[in-house]
Amino acid sequence: MTATPAPRVTIKDVAALAGVSKGAVSLAFNHKPGLSEATRDRIFRAARELGWAPNLTARTLAGSRVDVVGLAVCRPARMLGLEPWYMDFVSGVESVLAEHSCSLLLRLVRNLDEETGVQEAWWRGRQIGGSILVDFRAGDPRVGLVERLGLPVVAVGHPSLTGGLTSVWTDDATAVTEAVRYLAALGHRRIARVGGAAALGHTAIRTAAFDEAAGALALAGAWQVATDFSGDAGARATRSLLTAAPPDRPTAIVYDNDIMAVAGLSVAAEMGLRVPDDVSLLAWDDSQLCRLTHPTLSAMSHDVHGFGAEVARTLFGVITGEGTAGSHPVPTPVLTPRGSTAPPKV
Repeated sequence: MTATPAPRVTIKDVAALAGVSKGAVSLAFNHKPGLSEATRDRIFRAARELGWAPNLTARTLAGSRVDVVGLAVCRPARMLGLEPWYMDFVSGVESVLAEHSCSLLLRLVRNLDEETGVQEAWWRGRQIGGSILVDFRAGDPRVGLVERLGLPVVAVGHPSLTGGLTSVWTDDATAVTEAVRYLAALGHRRIARVGGAAALGHTAIRTAAFDEAAGALALAGAWQVATDFSGDAGARATRSLLTAAPPDRPTAIVYDNDIMAVAGLSVAAEMGLRVPDDVSLLAWDDSQLCRLTHPTLSAMSHDVHGFGAEVARTLFGVITGEGTAGSHPVPTPVLTPRGSTAPPKV
């Protein structure tokens, strides 16, 4: 038997519970004068009790402005400041927000539970007009939260991870496959990958694609190590891979970000191995870091700044109702060969 859906809470219900008119509720949530603080607080308490939030899209179409967009990131502050990807991504987002005289509210959180609490508090407190969601996981609880709250969002992640949310994403599986095929075409038969956090959905997608590509090419050896994206973790993973003696040592390593690839280059030098003669290295994301090393790092390149700008534009489309919902793929990262990859010498 199909359950009867719960009746939708309306502004009229909030007004009745708070003992005010619908106009007073509207004044409170639009932060307009004309109400005492006691009345305003009573209205907000009633809204929280009923789980109600105003329809932002309707307000925007009626001429209200969206002044703040939220972004919560589950990464340590020190690491976020060092990661070029997030800096480029945020700069792309900001370039579009500036066109709308809108600000970015950035919050670092420790886990998904904390983020769901933050997103709900932001929305119920009318601190944001919409939010950008990143780092999706399988069965991500934010999908249900957003649907329950009616919070306008854009999800940065593959549609298989983001439910029915409007998403902007890159084809990581195709890019991983291209990287492995390129190294194999150079003659590498023992290839390793230093990946990111195993719980992240895009890490899982890359892991599966690497395994599939390695199997299809019948490589003599294929290794994968999960890390936390930091330089220290990348260095440890590289050291563990390169301490093995040939033929149990990879002749090429693919990294899930540029920081770990640069750390891997340092470890190879520390161990007396030449890049690319003894081991080839390939980075994901093509930041300035990849072009400042010696040798320069081959990379899977994509326009991260442009990606951030597209995410922000898509979010404004969701908020105003003028954009296209659903899945929005952006160009797949493209292989950029440089000095860190070459045919193996052994």
